[in-house]
Amino acid sequence: MSTPLAERIRPKSFEDYISQQHLVGKNGVLTGLISQGIVPSLILWGPPGIGKTTLANIIATESKRPFYTLSAINSGVKDVREVINSAKKQSGLFTAKNPILFIDEIHRFSKSQQDSLLGAVEKGWVTLIGATTENPSFEVIPALLSRCQVYILNAFDKDELHDLMLRALEKDEILAEKNIELKETEALFQISGGDARKLLNTLELIIGNEDDIEITNDLVLQKVQKNTVLYDKTGEQHYDIISAFIKSIRGSDPNAAVYWLARMIEGGEDLKFIARRLVILASEDIGNANPTALIMANNTFQAVAVVGYPESRIILSQCVIYLANSVKSNASYMAINKAQAEVQRSGDLSVPLYLRNSPTKLMKDLDYGKGYQYAHDFPNNFADVEFLPEEIIGTRFYEPGKNIREEKFREILQKHWKDKYDY
Repeated sequence: MSTPLAERIRPKSFEDYISQQHLVGKNGVLTGLISQGIVPSLILWGPPGIGKTTLANIIATESKRPFYTLSAINSGVKDVREVINSAKKQSGLFTAKNPILFIDEIHRFSKSQQDSLLGAVEKGWVTLIGATTENPSFEVIPALLSRCQVYILNAFDKDELHDLMLRALEKDEILAEKNIELKETEALFQISGGDARKLLNTLELIIGNEDDIEITNDLVLQKVQKNTVLYDKTGEQHYDIISAFIKSIRGSDPNAAVYWLARMIEGGEDLKFIARRLVILASEDIGNANPTALIMANNTFQAVAVVGYPESRIILSQCVIYLANSVKSNASYMAINKAQAEVQRSGDLSVPLYLRNSPTKLMKDLDYGKGYQYAHDFPNNFADVEFLPEEIIGTRFYEPGKNIREEKFREILQKHWKDKYDY
């Protein structure tokens, strides 16, 4: 059985690695670290087929380190411990550099499996490189995540995909002997969805045993099943449909929202991915206009994680319809955006002395906490105190939304603060 094209032309060095220039280009983050002999434990996060495994191999080669690999699909705690023991023994034999342990699809590891990695990473027996298509914040345990740098890998753009195909036609020993003309490439790009491996597999399928072939969009569509592009979980359709889904809920259209939900479910989308997006939307687009929305969305996420498919589709539908029908407000979202922009603009402003913590005598002698007015000592549990740094007094970040609940917030703020919160 012949080796697949994607494997035959797998890059062996940074020079051959076409994408992710922000990481491995001339001024890339990883390029700089490896040139200094530094390889931190890291998580490579990005969609399938963009070179995470290849990058891990190149890092090991460029840094001249022993390389161990595990797949989270078929490895258990016992396998992890065996590899760590082997790496631990080898680390002192041939090199002073930590061996690299690469774990593909690390998000599939259970908590106990991830826990088994902690000691080895912390003590430096191995340098961990994990690859994941899922958000590490949700799928990697905090203790392990805190010991790793997270690097985001992007899907290939059209120029990179075109360069990849040209390289395959020129460098691959089998294809280089054929007469292949790339007349049209749009269909290939659409089918690949930024997945380099999928692109190369499709290209190889179309060429087949032909020695003389002109590749056109029609030819591609004839040879590839059209239903493969109805919903690509990692391609443009994925992002377009999730965008339509979120915008339908934000736009208070439950009918459209359920339709796009059905499109994702039928396309095999990760149900937890959908549920996570609902949690975000409940805060970003509804917020304090209806605080129950966040509780509903969070409970939905928990339920989906426990129940699974197919029953989870009903739970998701209930939550989607509730959120779509809910009153909307993006006031909390806008408030944190404005506050972060101010922090970036003004830097680390000093905390006023009367607001500072004063657990020691020295701090009290330095007037830390002096003059602070305890709100519960005053009528209605309110004291007229300035809580912002002096340099930005008067800056307003939160603007209550125009809905029943936040109109009540507005009344309370104006009652307490008068002109300061005179909206």
